[in-house]
Amino acid sequence: MKLQDRLVRYTDLRPCTNAFIDTRSPGSDKKENFTIIGPGVAENPDQHIHIGLAHGFNIGGARQPQGCLNSQHSHLTEEVFVVHSGTWAFRSGVNADDGEIILHPGDIISLPKTIFRGFENVGDGEGYLFAVLGGDDPGRVLWAPSVFDMAADYGLILLENGSLVDTHLGQKAPEGIKPMPRTSQAQIAAHEVVDSEAMNNIVVRAADFPWAEGSALSQFEGVSEAALVGPACPDEGLPASKLDWAHDFVVRALRLAVAAEVPLHTRSEEEVIFVFEGQLTVTVAGEALTMKRGDTFTTPLGAERSFANKGEDPCVVYITRRGNGPRAPQFSRL
Repeated sequence: MKLQDRLVRYTDLRPCTNAFIDTRSPGSDKKENFTIIGPGVAENPDQHIHIGLAHGFNIGGARQPQGCLNSQHSHLTEEVFVVHSGTWAFRSGVNADDGEIILHPGDIISLPKTIFRGFENVGDGEGYLFAVLGGDDPGRVLWAPSVFDMAADYGLILLENGSLVDTHLGQKAPEGIKPMPRTSQAQIAAHEVVDSEAMNNIVVRAADFPWAEGSALSQFEGVSEAALVGPACPDEGLPASKLDWAHDFVVRALRLAVAAEVPLHTRSEEEVIFVFEGQLTVTVAGEALTMKRGDTFTTPLGAERSFANKGEDPCVVYITRRGNGPRAPQFSRL
């Protein structure tokens, strides 16, 4: 795969506007879903996958206008969101009435498998969420019963194999494949009740990032690193994050002052970079790419890479790596 093919620019994202069973539900009919790395959990087979390489996790995105809602559901793996733009209300509970928390740009939330969740852009204008889902195959979405009821009113049927049938377009279920059973009370009871106060325990505010001194990357002038998701990682010199339970991936924030650099090094795990603000120049095997706000890049496994902020403003990126305890980076010339 060419290096350019590993870069997905925000301006080149290809949305799916009918990815899920709630695609016609009032308040949910204007959302755009993006599958950036991996198969994701979209129920529409026409969903575009930008990069199909297995990473041990999936990268996706959601873009929604003001007032647009993503209906209550849960997942089979951990789900993490970074707020890139907009103001977002995340609501817990099968009926969205257990708890609520408001997130702003830069904030990060990790939603365990045992929580029904939904989210709405409650700010002015358009908002975008960057998402990480665990596993190469994150499985299917478990929807609240009310979502099935509303979808039926708008001609959408979710099948037991996870695909979506649109009867308004004349589609029919293939022979022998039944509709997905409506979520049962037993399935609902297996989920936690998480109130608004408890939701603070699954969020790290951008203002509270634990910028570490003495980590593997913060040894360089003008570079700071923060552990946001995952347990303590002695190899990287990073303490446990607030979101310290095992996700099978970790998320770090990396901040580079103007002209700051991280020299050539290699990694033992897949590494995906998302630019929150500013710009980052990534050089791999002598080839340089400049990433801008909202861009996503996956570095070739084992390849030498370096980072530099050649822009006029500080740069903040979020980095996702496979596993619960990544190994320390190996620097070429230290």
